[in-house]
Amino acid sequence: MNKEDDMKEVELNEMDQEKQPMTGETPTGTEKNGSVKVKVPEDTEVKFTGLSCLICLSFCLICLSFCLSVCLICLSVCLSDLSIHLSVCLSNIYLHICRWIRTRWVLLVLFWLGWVGMLAGAIVIIVQAPRCKPIPEMNWWNEGPLYQISDVNEFSENGLKGVEEKLDYINQMKVKGLVLGPIHTVQADESSTLELTSINPEFGSESQLISLLDRAHRKGISIVLDLTPNHEGVSAWFNNAASVADRLKEACVYWLNKGVDGIFLSHLNDIANTEAWPSVQGIFNKTDGTKKRALMGSVTGLSTDDASHLLNQSSVDLLLTELPDPAEPGIRQAQVVQILYADHPQTSLGWSLSGRTLGSLTSRTPAAPIRLYQMLLFTLPGTPVFSAGDEVGLKAGEKPQIMWDLENPAEEKNATAKTLQEERIAVHNVFKALSDLRGKERSLLHGEYVSLHSSATSLAFLRLWDQSDRFLTAMNWGNDPVTMILSNSDLPAQAQVRLTTDAPNLAVDSMVSLEKFQLGPKQAVLLSYPYAG
Repeated sequence: MNKEDDMKEVELNEMDQEKQPMTGETPTGTEKNGSVKVKVPEDTEVKFTGLSCLICLSFCLICLSFCLSVCLICLSVCLSDLSIHLSVCLSNIYLHICRWIRTRWVLLVLFWLGWVGMLAGAIVIIVQAPRCKPIPEMNWWNEGPLYQISDVNEFSENGLKGVEEKLDYINQMKVKGLVLGPIHTVQADESSTLELTSINPEFGSESQLISLLDRAHRKGISIVLDLTPNHEGVSAWFNNAASVADRLKEACVYWLNKGVDGIFLSHLNDIANTEAWPSVQGIFNKTDGTKKRALMGSVTGLSTDDASHLLNQSSVDLLLTELPDPAEPGIRQAQVVQILYADHPQTSLGWSLSGRTLGSLTSRTPAAPIRLYQMLLFTLPGTPVFSAGDEVGLKAGEKPQIMWDLENPAEEKNATAKTLQEERIAVHNVFKALSDLRGKERSLLHGEYVSLHSSATSLAFLRLWDQSDRFLTAMNWGNDPVTMILSNSDLPAQAQVRLTTDAPNLAVDSMVSLEKFQLGPKQAVLLSYPYAG
């Protein structure tokens, strides 16, 4: 075979190979036209190769550089925006700081101007304000009512010990002093039996008196001993006061050293007119400590002028004059109070309508409610003095046990007894309310006295002190209504009711007109109104 034929055969083989199936399967049957048998080596493996490491690394670097460039672009944009915002904020802050500095200076100037203005205003107010009136000197017997227990055994079955047991009851009424006795040893009209420095065993012992003094002082209650020598006889001073003056001086020194706060003498005019009186009175001028020892006395049957003269002559700390007399018209009562108040300091004036020689308050005022005269005594300028039982309207001959029964229930009593008990409770409540008001209100405690109205059966007066509330007392003990023309420049158009006695038309805390003020029969009222400047 020549070379040309070889080339043709090669071309033919190549053409036949193109016609062979691509499955690589070897036909087992008769060969078909155009099929060529091709042998594939069995150990031939097909391998797939990826990109090279260098190409991948190049690709990653390209991506990283792209991301970094994008991030840098975004960061530059953000920083540019942030710088813009910071510059704006800093400029605003600076503007605000500048504005606050100006505002702060304005506020600082206004503050000091206001402070200087307030200081100047305070100085002007202090300079132009009315001066407060100085409080007058007050002693313990001027700060509240005095309570007389003339018969210690009648007041309590246990004598002096029983009085000590009742101190809580007495203290509830704001009592500032107890006047006890007389409790010394003496036989009626027998001067030789007089022992002013010893206690009658019927009333108790000296140790019981010392115990009473100690407990009373802890409660703020002072004790005064009545040393009237012949208190059960015809003459209180045995018809010769000078004969017992030395024993009286000795007794005063003795009991004052024991802690007694004062001495009380009835029928003072009998001893005050003797030559021995200055030496007796001089004992009380020597006071050890801050609490003054009081020398008190009482007189009966003296005119207003005589009582005023005795008060000047005796120089006692407190004098009970039995004035004003409830039996006298209101015009006369107003005159008596005005005369005594004008001539003497109210710290030395004592008012009492009851006592050992006068009887109970109800026996002195049988035609008028007892609450009416309680209001009178509590609101007059001076010290009110009551006897045991006056706070509930106890009548002569009635046992003080009635006072202790007021706190007991009354369901088992009959209607009459229950009504009477309720009345006494109401009287007691008025007494305590008046005592409380007098201790708190300066106008009632040491205020000026101004008479507003007086008639045969009515009386009205005003108590006022500096810039404190004013108090007006009006009472009518007659059987007919009365219209009072209260003429005073200090009076307002209306006043407030603070306390009343059996007056339904005058409710407590209500406001009433003072123009032609009307008051019913057997009525009394205590009004108040503020200081108007």
